[in-house]
Amino acid sequence: MTDTSSLHYEDTSLLYVSLSDGKIRREPLPRNLYEQYLGGRGLGVKLLYDNLPKGLDPLSVDNWIIFAIGPVTASPVPTSGRFVVITKSPATGTILDSHAGGHFGPEIRRSGIAAVVITGRSPNPVYLWINDDVAEIKDASKIWGKDTYESTDLLIAETDPHAQVSCIGPGGENMSLVATIMTDKHRAAGRGGVGAVMGSKNLKAVVARGTGKTEVANPEELAERVKRVRLLLKKNSITDKSLPVYGTAVLVNVVNELGMLPTFNFQEGTFNDAEGVSGEKLLERLHVRTYNCHVCPIGCGRISKAYGEEVGGPEYETIWALGPQCGINDLEWIAAANHRCNLLGIDTISVGSTIGCAMELVQRGALDTSLHFGDTTGLLDLIDDIGHGRGLGAEMAEGSKRFAARYGMSELAMQVKGLEIPAYDPRGAQGHALGYATSNRGGCHLRSYMIGPEILGSPVIVDRDRTQGKAGLVILYQNLSAAMDSLVLCRFTNFAWSVDDYAEMAASATGLPIDGNALLTIGERIWNVERLFNQREGFSSKDDTLPPRFFKPLPEGGSRNRVVHLETMLPEYYRLRGWDSDGQPSKEQLEKLELY
Repeated sequence: MTDTSSLHYEDTSLLYVSLSDGKIRREPLPRNLYEQYLGGRGLGVKLLYDNLPKGLDPLSVDNWIIFAIGPVTASPVPTSGRFVVITKSPATGTILDSHAGGHFGPEIRRSGIAAVVITGRSPNPVYLWINDDVAEIKDASKIWGKDTYESTDLLIAETDPHAQVSCIGPGGENMSLVATIMTDKHRAAGRGGVGAVMGSKNLKAVVARGTGKTEVANPEELAERVKRVRLLLKKNSITDKSLPVYGTAVLVNVVNELGMLPTFNFQEGTFNDAEGVSGEKLLERLHVRTYNCHVCPIGCGRISKAYGEEVGGPEYETIWALGPQCGINDLEWIAAANHRCNLLGIDTISVGSTIGCAMELVQRGALDTSLHFGDTTGLLDLIDDIGHGRGLGAEMAEGSKRFAARYGMSELAMQVKGLEIPAYDPRGAQGHALGYATSNRGGCHLRSYMIGPEILGSPVIVDRDRTQGKAGLVILYQNLSAAMDSLVLCRFTNFAWSVDDYAEMAASATGLPIDGNALLTIGERIWNVERLFNQREGFSSKDDTLPPRFFKPLPEGGSRNRVVHLETMLPEYYRLRGWDSDGQPSKEQLEKLELY
């Protein structure tokens, strides 16, 4: 039994839960793991790489799903309430980590746990109840089939009024490849089908309540550094003004003006009624209140009202996916559709992108259905069908890559490695395009958030059209992002904080000799382990690419006539990574990172 009354991160445990036989055990967190990988994403990635066999079916009994926190979770560090879910993705076949904010992560940390490692498959629906140092597998048969909101309420009533819940809805239960894990009802570990993995294990939820005190190695030193980074957040216009006032939807007008707001399934980059679905319009028409995750001074979350009902969000990516991507300009409908996705536990990015793909298939005569750009008729019912796996919705629940291939037009799926690309047309920002192509989890804007320097000028503005120097900058952002995801902290802090800021807080929290270079080396090590995992699964340089559409010019708007120049950037990227021309890490690189 672990004493959870007062715990340093190095004293936390790995909680192993076998759903097949009901066995639960705690093991000490190995020192070499947190020294080399910190926690969160890095810890989960390393555990999967070392334990999953090649060629494993992600929905088989043998896949693992890991809930992990990091060394600063539940500390005074701003945005330290996040957690990470790591697994092999059923949508892509790649290694996958999916993140969520809210208030669930601190409950895991206060229970003395660094990571919950879930294996096997229960014969019946269950949930995992973690109550400080006691973990139990509980019956969930009465909750199975219910949406995420009702499930959350029932689980809290059954366990503890102060517990936090991460659960799946019908999407996960039906093993939709776009299924999410929802926490705080409207915060999602959303990408890559993590909810389907839980569903395949008959695991409805993980519920946690921790009362232990989070200790850090140097509390006074950390307090001083936290004071400094809070001031940096206040001084930054994005984290102090734009995001708190308008939420993430502040980006709609900005990206549209640059001709990068994907419209009609990325056929265009400018939406004629972007103002009508903007963050400014959301604040004016639907805003109820702001939502803050645990110890987050930014408060980018929104609570809105749609058709008389309070709903979470919608976020920028959701507004785009269910709006301009599908030619839809009805903001209230978008908010309601987002809420429907949250109830079902399905990813708004992948759902909206797949609907947009279906609309273009109809436009091109490859699909005979009533879907049309700009028309919301029947779409809420279709979203229900995606969540429940019915009819055309069952086909779309596999994601756009499989769906477009089914109808003989694979090129219409806007995805990388099977994961749908989010709300920035890569033709308008060369570094961001390279980040999409080389992302280890598939189409992702957060692996290397080059929108900061290329679009928002944060921390400095760089020419979005230039290819020179972009490979090195993308690598820097990828390595830093991997380290941030292992601490675990919000990506938005990157607008205001430097590499050294993160490193100093990591050192204060852990007592390890971590400076900026050491932190980036940890991130680089994580990135290479992910690369090795994917290569073991058959991925290579041929997968570091984008759909054919992005090598043809945009017809109009602020990014008119631009195309992506991967042919210039990718060889330099491989060289700077220490990889060969097929993207294979060299022996020397692996030795440098202590991976050989």
